[in-house]
Amino acid sequence: MDQQFDLANNVKFILKDNVLAFNSSENFKAVSSAIFNGGCKKVKTVLNIGVPPGYSDVELHMDPMRLITSSAAKLNIDNNYLAMVTAANVHNFSLVTKKSDEFSVSVAATAGCSHGESSGENIEVEEITGTINIIVLIEGNPTESCMVAALITATEAKSAVLRDFDMRSRYTGDSATGSITDSVTVASTEQGEQIILAGPASKLGKLVGYCTRKAVKEALLKQEPIWAKRTCLERLRERHITVEKMATEISKIEGVNVDAERLLGILNSKPAAKIYLLAASKMDDDYRKNLLPDDYQDWASISKSFGVIYNSQDYTKLPNYENIDLPPFIKHALISIVKNA
Repeated sequence: MDQQFDLANNVKFILKDNVLAFNSSENFKAVSSAIFNGGCKKVKTVLNIGVPPGYSDVELHMDPMRLITSSAAKLNIDNNYLAMVTAANVHNFSLVTKKSDEFSVSVAATAGCSHGESSGENIEVEEITGTINIIVLIEGNPTESCMVAALITATEAKSAVLRDFDMRSRYTGDSATGSITDSVTVASTEQGEQIILAGPASKLGKLVGYCTRKAVKEALLKQEPIWAKRTCLERLRERHITVEKMATEISKIEGVNVDAERLLGILNSKPAAKIYLLAASKMDDDYRKNLLPDDYQDWASISKSFGVIYNSQDYTKLPNYENIDLPPFIKHALISIVKNA
């Protein structure tokens, strides 16, 4: 349903068809990573444009301006604007506002994270879906560097939401920091006394962080409710540890013949086993990154006793034990679960 209302002095929030907008009767000062007219600009309108159903990745990337200009025209806008684009449904937006005595912050977010990634990893893009787009409106007068700091604070808040949901990279299974096409715009009305700080501990930064974190979380759950209710096995699969892979690897042990169906039956008959495997995967995350506590010097040996909750037997002498290609904590927990089924 289309919406329009006053958001701040001289600023309107507009939602029409596939376009979400902050529109001002005067110019915003903006800092943006938007695909169209991003950078440090003065604009009257900030757009977040949803890609319509059936609009292909090829169409979008061969000629993004066709979608952008036709969408802006729905609001009778043909100049002096910047535009972000998202595959998420803009009607699943969240808008959060918080005020102080000196200024106010409003954040509108749309979010999808089916293509989560961990910045710094090797990414081979297959297709683009999802995207987390954030518009931060500051009813105040931040300096340009302050607005850049606000953009960083908003990005940190976004990543914190993904950490809270234990989202993983589609490409490696590592902890996700964002999706592959995220964009952030910070716009200000330039009203009032000058603001110079927007880091997470500053007065402005606290508002930006709070509003962004809440808006991204709400928008993400509207777009993809699954993130709040994944099973243990789904969360393992997001780490690239599937039932099929576990069955294949555990069957390398001489005398253990378990296919995916049988392993799934074992795990379903012992719900605690799935929780145990998920806990083991978290230990493996730290093991891989050399972040395990200093209490023990030899975590490789400690991992071998991770299955004692099921049985204290030492399985490291089993034939082909060393050939099992699984992270160490998952490996030992799984052996104990299967051998004691």
